[in-house]
Amino acid sequence: DFHQVLPLLTRKLRVVTHDHPGFGLSDKPDDYSYSLIDQADIALGVWKTLGIREAHLLAHDYGTSVATEILCRRQRAGIALKLKSVTLSNGSVFLDMARLRLSQRILRNPHIGRMYARLAGKNFFHRRMRGLFARPDSVSESDLDIMWDAINQYDGRKRLADISYYLFEREKFRDRWTSVLPQINIPAHILWGRRDPVAVPAIGQRLADEIPGARLTWLNHCGHYPMLEDPSEYAEAALDFLEGLVKRKRRGIKKAGKAIRKSANKKKTKRSKA
Repeated sequence: DFHQVLPLLTRKLRVVTHDHPGFGLSDKPDDYSYSLIDQADIALGVWKTLGIREAHLLAHDYGTSVATEILCRRQRAGIALKLKSVTLSNGSVFLDMARLRLSQRILRNPHIGRMYARLAGKNFFHRRMRGLFARPDSVSESDLDIMWDAINQYDGRKRLADISYYLFEREKFRDRWTSVLPQINIPAHILWGRRDPVAVPAIGQRLADEIPGARLTWLNHCGHYPMLEDPSEYAEAALDFLEGLVKRKRRGIKKAGKAIRKSANKKKTKRSKA
């Protein structure tokens, strides 16, 4: 999903991204739980292996639930990684507010879902995906072909119903994940395609309302995949938020330095008078 914005983000930042098990070029084993809890374990394990000690976290769609699980662990027990900020994009964190597509509801049924996944072909997939974009023609055939090939890698279509278990977990762990939102004490950015037909704008607004001090940026002409629909606008908004944090930190350091110097000068003056 992020391949078009990576060249834009990596001009300013080191970016680490990975395919979760069941997605992209990662394995799609038939004996794996595909639980969001396990996906959070793997994400933290990857970052630890790479020696990442602090980072800004950016998550989209499925990844927003992995991110909220990580935020929950950070708040309750602590994690080794120092999170400096979090950006959430177009994920149905509040599942009761989402407008799930028929295909999503079918895939939730493990038996019918597996049959449906086997029968759904490439043309159907293209039509369904275009329906998630505010401007259906903004996504190229080649991008859709890449998505289709990634799904089919390692017999991935057989795992679609298993992966869709995450929708049940969004209900199961709703209180765990939503209760942590008002406790988030790092800078947060809600970066949302405003014309998303599934993770509707009301979800983005509610996230911004519940996370203290969260910044809300609407991408008015984008649907569910803003990073594909308008990579430049998405990357610009993401970088503007992150660069703003750096500038704020520099101002804080400068202000603290002035305060220290002022305090030191006062002490010198007192000693001189003495």
